[in-house]
Amino acid sequence: MNTVLPRLALDLAAPPGDLRLLYPNPVEEIRLEIGFGGGEYMISQARALPQVGFIGVEPFVNGMAKALAALAAHSLSNVRLHHGDATDLLDWLSPDSLARVEMLYPDPWPKRRHWKRRIVQDNSVMAIARVLRPGGEFRFASDVAHYAAWTLGHVLRCPQFEWTAERADDWRRPWPDFSGTRYESKAIDQGRCPCYLTFRKRS
Repeated sequence: MNTVLPRLALDLAAPPGDLRLLYPNPVEEIRLEIGFGGGEYMISQARALPQVGFIGVEPFVNGMAKALAALAAHSLSNVRLHHGDATDLLDWLSPDSLARVEMLYPDPWPKRRHWKRRIVQDNSVMAIARVLRPGGEFRFASDVAHYAAWTLGHVLRCPQFEWTAERADDWRRPWPDFSGTRYESKAIDQGRCPCYLTFRKRS
């Protein structure tokens, strides 16, 4: 936290500028993962796609520390991080600056009185739409059926998004390039069925 994070942390006090300049090597596009947990998926993607720049957001110390250790071990240069609230980062980013936003197994806050704490709300969906480039994707995965339905309803209320599913398998099966997360493995082991939603920003 004291040595690696300062080198990778975004400076939200400065203008975002061209995000590609955040990385020492050329990148073709930028992707954001909101709430990366221990960072397993983000790091596997960064290792597989060195031509892509990744931004990860995680407010919790344990997850951030685990990701930092792995990033240092693999000497990855195409990841930048924000240790804090995703709302602050979304407000900082320039319009149309991201190719993809991913939200994988966020806390479902299952009790009704806590639903206002869910990361998916009308204002966060609009913020995601603002920072995605036309044709960019918002991907959401959850093993909680109510949260998946909640997300579908909130995103479809945003006129800038369209749901890409054409058949049931499009939300029942993981994305072809999805390497999975430990939360997904736990859900499947316990007999829960994950749902994979893909929304595209209209051109």
